[in-house]
Amino acid sequence: MLDRAKAVDENFTRRVLDGNFPAPVRRITAAQAGLNRDTFIELFHSQLLSRHLDLQARILKDKGLGFYTIGSSGHEGNAAIAKVFRHTDMAFLHYRSGAFMVQRSKHLPEINPVRDQMLSFVCSKLDPISQGRHKVFGSVPLWVPPQTSTIASHLPKAVGAAHGLGKAKKTGIEPVIPSDSVILCSFGDASLNHGSSQIAFNTAEYWSYKGEEMPLVFICEDNGIGISVSTPPNWVQHTMQRRSGLAYVQCSGLHLPDIWLAAQEAEEIARQERRPVFLHVQTIRLMGHAGNDTESQYHAQKKIEETEAQDPLLHSARIAIESGFMTANEIVALYENIRQQVAYEAEETLKLPKLDNAVDIMAALAPEKPAKPLPPALTSDQTLQVFGKAQSQLAEPRTLANLINFALTDIMARYPNTVMFGEDVGKKGGVYRVTADIQARIGTDRVFDTLLEETSILGGAIGYAQIGLLPIPEIQFLAYTHNAEDQIRGEASTLSFFSAGQYSNPMVIRIAGLGYQKGFGGHFHNDNAFAFLREIPGVILAIPSNGHDAARMLQTCVRLADEQKRVVVFLEPIALYHVKDLHEKNDNGWAFTYPANEAPLAYGEPGIHGDGKDLVIVTYGNGNYLSRQAEKILRDKHGIASKIVDLRWVAPLHIEHLLKAVEGYKKVLIVDECRKTGSLSEEITTHLVEHSKKLPQIKRITGKDSFITTGTSWQYLLPSVDDIVTAAIALHQGK
Repeated sequence: MLDRAKAVDENFTRRVLDGNFPAPVRRITAAQAGLNRDTFIELFHSQLLSRHLDLQARILKDKGLGFYTIGSSGHEGNAAIAKVFRHTDMAFLHYRSGAFMVQRSKHLPEINPVRDQMLSFVCSKLDPISQGRHKVFGSVPLWVPPQTSTIASHLPKAVGAAHGLGKAKKTGIEPVIPSDSVILCSFGDASLNHGSSQIAFNTAEYWSYKGEEMPLVFICEDNGIGISVSTPPNWVQHTMQRRSGLAYVQCSGLHLPDIWLAAQEAEEIARQERRPVFLHVQTIRLMGHAGNDTESQYHAQKKIEETEAQDPLLHSARIAIESGFMTANEIVALYENIRQQVAYEAEETLKLPKLDNAVDIMAALAPEKPAKPLPPALTSDQTLQVFGKAQSQLAEPRTLANLINFALTDIMARYPNTVMFGEDVGKKGGVYRVTADIQARIGTDRVFDTLLEETSILGGAIGYAQIGLLPIPEIQFLAYTHNAEDQIRGEASTLSFFSAGQYSNPMVIRIAGLGYQKGFGGHFHNDNAFAFLREIPGVILAIPSNGHDAARMLQTCVRLADEQKRVVVFLEPIALYHVKDLHEKNDNGWAFTYPANEAPLAYGEPGIHGDGKDLVIVTYGNGNYLSRQAEKILRDKHGIASKIVDLRWVAPLHIEHLLKAVEGYKKVLIVDECRKTGSLSEEITTHLVEHSKKLPQIKRITGKDSFITTGTSWQYLLPSVDDIVTAAIALHQGK
């Protein structure tokens, strides 16, 4: 029989009426566990409701009316966990947490979990969490930020949220949830083996070992299989019980009294001792991985039926009858009443509207938030107090690295909820000393070193943001971001989209990158390719080229994160960090004073240099510096007058600013230090072709489609001043 949903459904009713129950997996009774009649029936009701939601999801899918069938059948014991913990204990849930969501909803009677889940199944725009964008478990009043079809990528941010509660307490910031809260994070046994999980476990242990608060419960719902691949028997226990930094608590997810006691033990350790717990819940999976998964393709019929005989609902029914809480007929009647309730809600939700245009769908990527006043500028006394003897340097011409340092100090003094962290950012001040002395100025609780591991840095940032901090993480080199790219792409950038803007994880991610380091480091430390950041919906990518712009842009980036709740990437050109001169030695042409009294740069506003009419050069980052050098050569030696447009904000590209800057020019030279394929120059060219009233002649020079080499040969891979001059002359001559 291929329809295992029908088999599981019919078996429950028949076996309850026949008294044909599985043998107890634990000997503890409901009374011994402290489960009274009302509490047990409440949990059992949540289990039954979750089961019928799974069944109805498959009915809707078979009719072509529903779009999600990964169910929670076999995992219904997690209702007990939801009952034990507060609804303000933020929960990052995986896709088999249906009973948990049903039970947590009972904390707030105004929530109808059946209707909410039905709206999600049919992708209705009235779904209270995603508004039809995805089937997710999520709720604002229940403090369940939505996760998509996660494997393990949500674990690092759960660690960040737990760590962030302690950080908030130390820095005097009021978190968005009660300060004595616990963070919950559920996942499957197959996900345990994912790199993101192992990183999360290690990071939680690391912070706890250092004496930091880590009130976190990892909930591993171990059903023994990942789609079709079996987990070796006792593997979860074998690998996790020996981790000294995690309190290990094991229970049967089939037996409500057992999971009830285990959840209470885990809650006490996490809440009272503020340390991480690994709650190992042994359960089963019923009805395959999802509706399109035919389990008989990889399991024998006998094994399928043996698993179905251990249905946790049958175990709960037996306990209810043995405890005198309910009769068999009452259980079946309740089961059928719930079926009718769920079917009714399904019919009603099918009548409701769905998303039907791109504008509405995309509105959740970066919904506009109300403006808020900027924190006041530092007074002279405050500046002296914060900067100390470095105050005098604010009025002196300084490098890009110096002015980023001053801006970060200024920002952290004005925004008390900011935290800055990463590899070596503390006492050392980073590889290039960009963050030197900031820890001494601001304090070790707000400026701190992390593990040398990027997933935990970016995942931590998401978690910090979700409990009310404003994180400024640093990734040491651009190429290192690839180690943790999914934390930006799959987690940080999607939260607003899948919660219709109701949840956010604002942050400013500082990344040192781009080329031109004159032979240092090769491709891993000298990477010029950032297309992977440009194409992530909702993420802002800013690239400064000089200290004056960088300081003002950073202020804007922090405002965008704090006010508009945006995820911002601030990509800093390493090769320009310590450059002072522009045209000749000691001219200080690329050194600037700190713009303390200047307004932040407007988001999207490019930098304009010169007003020459012969051609316009469109560029960014190192390209702006090189173009400024080339502009002088073109003017002095070749009589070619040019205008330079430094884009500064490269994603999303502000087309209106670009078109205005090149309007009236017949010659456009694009200087793009990125690789040719996938480069920003491709997008710029396309927009000019599509939107120019009169198409100019366009020429572009880019980096080669190659990794950057060590030694001196790197110079043959990246645009140079000579390349710009040669290309500009050819363009001017109409070639």
